[in-house]
Amino acid sequence: MKTKGRKKDKVNIVTLGCSKNIVDSEIILTQLKGNQIDTTHESESDDANIVVINTCGFIDNAKQESIDTILRYADAKEQGMVEKVFVTGCLSERYRVALQKEITNVDGWFGTMELPLLLKRFNATYKNELLGERITTTANHYAYLKISEGCDRPCTFCAIPLMRGKHVSKPIEEILLEAKNLVKNGTKEILLIAQDSTYYGLDIYKKRALADLMNQLADVEGLDWIRLHYAFPSGFPMDVLDVMAKRNNICNYLDIPLQHGSTRMLELMRRGTTREKTEALLNDIREKIPKIAIRTTLIVGHPGETEEAFMDMMDFVEKNRFERLGVFTYSHEEDTQSYTMKDDVPDEVKQQRLEAIMELQEGISEEINAEKVGKKYRVLIDRFEGGQYVGRTEHDSPEVDNEVLINSDDGYLRVGDFCEVVITSASAFDLYAKPIKA
Repeated sequence: MKTKGRKKDKVNIVTLGCSKNIVDSEIILTQLKGNQIDTTHESESDDANIVVINTCGFIDNAKQESIDTILRYADAKEQGMVEKVFVTGCLSERYRVALQKEITNVDGWFGTMELPLLLKRFNATYKNELLGERITTTANHYAYLKISEGCDRPCTFCAIPLMRGKHVSKPIEEILLEAKNLVKNGTKEILLIAQDSTYYGLDIYKKRALADLMNQLADVEGLDWIRLHYAFPSGFPMDVLDVMAKRNNICNYLDIPLQHGSTRMLELMRRGTTREKTEALLNDIREKIPKIAIRTTLIVGHPGETEEAFMDMMDFVEKNRFERLGVFTYSHEEDTQSYTMKDDVPDEVKQQRLEAIMELQEGISEEINAEKVGKKYRVLIDRFEGGQYVGRTEHDSPEVDNEVLINSDDGYLRVGDFCEVVITSASAFDLYAKPIKA
């Protein structure tokens, strides 16, 4: 059990939620360390006397996980195991007043844009000279790079603008500086993230500048892979595909959340597009980049989703054969436009629909993967576990996509290095390979 009055504070940062939260936690970590404060991230040892919890407030499950984590550390404080608990991030931004009343022994609540106030509680200051520098918490060879904050889209189901505000693009020169610093510290792959990467540049350059950004990033020496996430389909800048086709270090990969396959549901969700327009866009993307892997995300159970609308989405998935796909059940979020509608799809029906889509996608993925057997791929090795090296092709993002498994008996490989492999067998979500001897 911890005792109070220790000579030097040690801080542990706990991160919940998405990759954008990971970047925020890495910035907190960098700033605290820059102020000479001993700080760790997701420490497995129980030696920190101060905990900073970076919360997620996106959907019900994520909110509950954040609340449970806060309560766990608040209880640890009551037992004398930690001295101070601070909470930041999306949940704190959105529900601070209510949470303060319910959980009274948290030492401070901070919103998504209040890092200087959080630092002040440590007698620390925000150091502008650290702009562009970031201590990463992922494997050293890849890093997330946030290109903008917030969102201007009017999607009826989404609470992100309530927690992250309006869209604000980060200037290209700042992104390039950060990318160069990451590469200098060993990063080989950068994953571009935003609430809406399609919108990048409109606010500061008065035009969609994502293609310009990616073209300049591709010039960064030592940057082997650039991967694009979270592109909005409406207004997608087609010149991005020209850059992707031209630059060898931009992965043939696109994460483009489409949310539904029924035009009626897309209208209810205020997505600014139709199924027909979406399919035309997908066809154009695949025509320009024939070897591209498209990842999408769908929502089942939004208010008004009839069985007919759901079957439209099933047909949409079957017809378009996405290489990667994830599904969420609809979460009824306060203060969103969808919240004014009746949440009329029962939870068990939402879950059944999710499982039906994932079963369909599993079959599609298995067929796509089977076509890769006997083919050669360049693979980035992420880790070694259970007697196997685990890597990814350019068609796979960490944590969410397929993995390539290589038996260690087939030769020594180094984590963080690229290697050439031949695929020997495949399952729905994994590829098995042997390294090609140089």
